[in-house]
Amino acid sequence: MAKRRELKKKVNYIASELFIECLINKLYVPGTNKEQADLLMGEILTMQNDFLSRISHTEPGNAKGFYKQFRADFDAKVQEIIEALDKLQ
Repeated sequence: MAKRRELKKKVNYIASELFIECLINKLYVPGTNKEQADLLMGEILTMQNDFLSRISHTEPGNAKGFYKQFRADFDAKVQEIIEALDKLQ
């Protein structure tokens, strides 16, 4: 169980850093599309909730495969959000 807790903390940390970066862009960077930033912040929160939910409901019998797929999906989603952050300006 301790591993799940650590994984949840890491997901929360990464999501909060992405959210803060988006918020800073929205408030302090001139020329930032504020509507797109709002949508992106909502997407970050949705991503956080989805991945935390996935951690809580691990597939029985296939934990290794489950977490391998989880990490691949999480990395892809984070990369997608980072690319969207770059396009805000």
